[in-house]
This record gives sequence, C-alpha cells and structure tokens, in this order.
Amino acid sequence: MANHKSAEKRNRQAQVRRMRNRINKTKMKNAIRKVNEAVEAGSAEEAKAALVDAIPVIAKTASKGTIHKRNSSRKISRLTRRVNKIEANA
Repeated sequence: MANHKSAEKRNRQAQVRRMRNRINKTKMKNAIRKVNEAVEAGSAEEAKAALVDAIPVIAKTASKGTIHKRNSSRKISRLTRRVNKIEANA
C-alpha cells in the first residue's frame, strides 16, 4: 500500500492506464476474432469486411501505446495474408 501522497497518485494513474489498456486490447482482440471466424467459415466477403474494420482498431491500439508498433504491423500482416489466401481459393 502506498504511504506517500505521490505514490498514491501514481497508483491511481496506473489503475486508470491499466483499464484504458485493457479496453483497447479487448476491442482489438474482438476485431481479430471476427476476422478469424469469417476466415474459418470460408466467407471471403465477410472476412474482407471484417479485416477493413480490424486494421484501424489494431493501428489505434498501437498508437495509444498499448501494444508495440511492430506487434500491430505483424498482426495486420498475418490477418491480411489469411484473408488474401481465402480470396484466392474462392
């Protein structure tokens, strides 16, 4: 438990940041899950639409500092490859 006034403030700030990061990460994971579900279902149109919605969410999560910039690029790249692969098969 924090004893100093500054430590109490840092604790409050950390809690707020933690909640903000959790919210952003959850939104990102849900967007990724929608893309993956559409790919697994074999629906190229739904997968493409879900990818278009997911890319800004992932990029925004990185711009907020919740995840690293390269992590977001890797996620976007892998999702795009999966969607392109299913479109090529369709």
